[in-house]
Amino acid sequence: MTDERNGGDVPSARDRILQAACELIAERGIGGARIAQIAKAAGVSTALVHYHFRTREALLAETLDYAFDVSSAVHLRPAGENGDGSDSEGSAARRLADVVEQSLPTTDPGRREWQLWAELWLGAARDPSLRPIAAQMYARYRTWIATAVAEGIAAGEFAHVDPAETADMAMALIDGLGLRVLLGDPSMPIEKARERIGQILARELQISAGQLPFAADAAAVHRVGSG
Repeated sequence: MTDERNGGDVPSARDRILQAACELIAERGIGGARIAQIAKAAGVSTALVHYHFRTREALLAETLDYAFDVSSAVHLRPAGENGDGSDSEGSAARRLADVVEQSLPTTDPGRREWQLWAELWLGAARDPSLRPIAAQMYARYRTWIATAVAEGIAAGEFAHVDPAETADMAMALIDGLGLRVLLGDPSMPIEKARERIGQILARELQISAGQLPFAADAAAVHRVGSG
């Protein structure tokens, strides 16, 4: 959301609050990010923060939602089409590879989003009021992956699997291996995590691992995600 009165390119007060909250919650945790600090970083009053976000839970939920959108800067296109509508061989596989790449902590926005997810995991484990937020975020995440799989099936690129079940498997792989990458596990660098996920998904979809072009597109996805 932008302020149309300023030419449409200036973030609104709400967006500035969410941007500041992303940075501070990722850096200090939800308990350590004070409303006054968020307000100062956003250049607004504490009253305005409270106006937009009535509770800490609401702020965390919308911050996660905002970070999810920012980290998904590579917008996915329908299978079989480029942005100009022309055919593109392997486009469904490219789309799924991009989804997985964007879901891993490979860029600064991606690592920040993972830190926010970690806050949600810890918070929801202790506070039942945060669990519906976690369920909502995972439902959105699951739909994102399942849609990419379903489009690959419809395009004839993937085997006829259950898109929702495949999405659950992909999420489990991404969460488990991605956390090790985030923590700097020397036995699980990002290249190895990407390769493992690609191998398992390729077996599930009955394609060759090389048909999911993670490594070939990693640099391009990184550049877009870091913008």
